[in-house]
Amino acid sequence: MIIDANNLIAGRLGTVAAKRALLGEEVFIVNSEKAVITGSKKIILGKYADQSKRGEPFHGPFLPKTPDRFLKRLIRGMLPYKQFKGLSAFKRIKCYSGVPEGFKDKKLETIEKANVLKMQNLKYISVGMLCKLLKQR
Repeated sequence: MIIDANNLIAGRLGTVAAKRALLGEEVFIVNSEKAVITGSKKIILGKYADQSKRGEPFHGPFLPKTPDRFLKRLIRGMLPYKQFKGLSAFKRIKCYSGVPEGFKDKKLETIEKANVLKMQNLKYISVGMLCKLLKQR
């Protein structure tokens, strides 16, 4: 399954990807920098900035600052990744920034229920912009 994350809510996208991976399906997510997180930009940025400052430099928690790794870490929280079934499902999920050459000619799927344009909340920030702002801090 190849999912185009353009204008999809990251949490809803993650639940679908996690369920499919637990069932044994390979899940590829492209355009991960265009996925969105709903809510106020100020609150979201503050939450993830506090999370990245937590701990010590060598003892984590480590918050990735590239969109593809950020989205994969977000999906990891939806899996029992400390158990064998969760770890094997986590390995079946691949996230990419942009569309790789191998997927350009293939059909990209989208999740209609996860589209941000159908939601009433107009406040959101893209994962790419969030990662860019986190790098600057």
